[in-house]
Amino acid sequence: MQTKLSTYLFLLMLLLPFAGMAQDVVIPLWPNGAPGFENRRNEPEQAKDYWVKNIHNPSLTVFLPPKDKANGSAVVVCPGGGHRLLVYTAEGVDPAKYLNSLGITVFVLKYRLGRDTLSPYKIDVHAKQDGYRAMRLVRSKAVEYGLDTNRIGMMGFSAGGEVVDMVAYGEGKGDPKAIDPIDRLNARPSFLIQIYPGPLYIPDKLPYDAPSAFLLAANDDVCCSPSVVKLLQRYREAKIPVEVHIYTQGDHGFNMGYRSKLKSISTWPQRMADWLSDNNYLHPATPKRMKLH
Repeated sequence: MQTKLSTYLFLLMLLLPFAGMAQDVVIPLWPNGAPGFENRRNEPEQAKDYWVKNIHNPSLTVFLPPKDKANGSAVVVCPGGGHRLLVYTAEGVDPAKYLNSLGITVFVLKYRLGRDTLSPYKIDVHAKQDGYRAMRLVRSKAVEYGLDTNRIGMMGFSAGGEVVDMVAYGEGKGDPKAIDPIDRLNARPSFLIQIYPGPLYIPDKLPYDAPSAFLLAANDDVCCSPSVVKLLQRYREAKIPVEVHIYTQGDHGFNMGYRSKLKSISTWPQRMADWLSDNNYLHPATPKRMKLH
């Protein structure tokens, strides 16, 4: 018995140095730093509790699904935080893990914050640039991560939803003459998931090839339920598929619903999972076959 215990303790001591060494893969959007701000890329981020800010080297953090569940679909997640910070845990890590459980590969975007303290950035310039680059970077890594380029979507919470709007409804085509091959790729997402998206950057008219969308908010969210209503109207005018859930109560910032006592809010991710499944985003669409008589 003593021998077995000693052996166990010895093996445990050997393994301890390796415990926790598995780190999330972090991919800078630009290897040498953001264009025009390369000299700030080594400035450390600030993080505490649930948030991250002081982002000068925008990046994607990769969250992989279990190998036996991976289905080739991917989502770029944009956390909210009013462009002052990123609600990184509840609107980045938590949705990533949920989507992983559905077999989706997730890339959580740390974009530059236009309202952070003494920020040199503008939302409609630099956060937008980061969103575009994130989509193109993920598309460039389709082979590496086993992704279907027809099933790469974006998900936004609150201010992150505004980043999604700028990318999804803007000019997504790449520059065929760009020196960087990543910048030649299309940035238009295949689908959108917008959870209480912010009110900025909703266009008066959607482009004809706008992605289909899943929209969700609480009716008593003074900030962001109007955004969902406005987007719904734009989608109906454009005759582009959309699914909308507006709950009676829940206010703003309920994240993935895990901390809510409201049953409708605490179970909303299942509605998203149903939509993803029903619209063939979890698996390639099965081609229709002609019936032979």
